[in-house]
Amino acid sequence: MSVLPRSPRVLALANQKGGVGKTTTAINLGTALAAIGERVLVVDLDPQGNASTGLGIDRSQREISTYDVLYGDDTLAHALCETAVPRLWVAPSTLDLLGLELEIADAPDRAFRLRKAISDYVAAARERSDLPDFSYVLVDCPPSLNLLTINALSASHSILVPLQCEFFALEGLSQLLSTVEQVKNALNPELTIHGIVLTMYDSRNNLSDQVVADVRETMGDTVYETVIPRNVRVSEAPSYGKPVLLYDLKCSGSQSYLRLASEIIQRERRLREAA
Repeated sequence: MSVLPRSPRVLALANQKGGVGKTTTAINLGTALAAIGERVLVVDLDPQGNASTGLGIDRSQREISTYDVLYGDDTLAHALCETAVPRLWVAPSTLDLLGLELEIADAPDRAFRLRKAISDYVAAARERSDLPDFSYVLVDCPPSLNLLTINALSASHSILVPLQCEFFALEGLSQLLSTVEQVKNALNPELTIHGIVLTMYDSRNNLSDQVVADVRETMGDTVYETVIPRNVRVSEAPSYGKPVLLYDLKCSGSQSYLRLASEIIQRERRLREAA
């Protein structure tokens, strides 16, 4: 007897601040999860499309994008693009996403378009053997708290927050946590904070150590043990259309993302046991 595909765990990578490592984390966490045997979909909801580019999907290949999916013209299954990483797919984005908010502003289901698209995909995967059975869906959000991010939070089980090791790191976090609470109350009661990952850590900078200490003191166990270092190989990899794990597996950035993936799997296991 065949086993029905399980519903994937949906994690939104969100922070309204730009330049904190959301897309880099989406690309490399997705790759790391795939490397340890998970089947992963990265949903690119940022109009800039950097996650798509960083996973080697050229703009000319993006015939069906997340814009088409959220607008309602096509399905998530049709938007899937295979990447060079085994067990890792991406639903790419285009600049068309910039206009989506205005185009669906009056639609009563405007905040639930992504949730429905994922739900429809899971139902289709149960009927069709040619569709990948994802265990994780990672949603790369734009650097703002707009309708695209609201769609991601409405569709997700948990939110993963990349936080740069800089002086103002905690300043924007309270606004994001407030938005998460509003979405939880109004749209998605199941939404939780999966964890906060500290990025761009510089061991030569005393400020980085202070930020790590402050965030851990404020947020406690919500903060992952793994810290992502500032690493030149991580910065170089996207220009080659590769995750850093393919570009240089042995560098400190790659090893950190593998540890983060392992830590996330462990948290998931504890969550399942507690349920």
